[in-house]
Amino acid sequence: MFFVQDRMGRDCRPFRAWKFRSMVSASVMERGPFDPLENDRITKLGRILRKSRIDELPQIINVLRGDMSLIGPRPDALSHASVYLLEIPGYRDRHSVRPGISGYAQVMVGYVDGLDGINRKVAADHYYLRNASIRFDSWIAWRTIAVILMRKGA
Repeated sequence: MFFVQDRMGRDCRPFRAWKFRSMVSASVMERGPFDPLENDRITKLGRILRKSRIDELPQIINVLRGDMSLIGPRPDALSHASVYLLEIPGYRDRHSVRPGISGYAQVMVGYVDGLDGINRKVAADHYYLRNASIRFDSWIAWRTIAVILMRKGA
């Protein structure tokens, strides 16, 4: 029912993120940091959970533990983030704040794969960091609710 994955958080420290399971289990994470998403592993229920972003709801546990905030750059899998730190200019900057359940890149760029997608996400995260405010966070929260209600997730 739950999926727990090591993610990279604030100051590049690892933490364990919780989600509702939306994919068929894999014995080993085979997807590389720049590989396409494994859409063939998403279950029927998983598609619904992802479209509505309900799969992210257990991350409230991470917010209560202090690992995440409600709004901020989305945390990447630790194994992928370790590569991005070396390969993507400016990637480390997004770890100056706690990662969020939702964020500007999440509502404006969405799920990404490949080098171009990661660069678009990092650019959006930089925009967020330069313009962070309660008003901007409120706007992102509103956009997140709209994505959930209109099922515009991946």
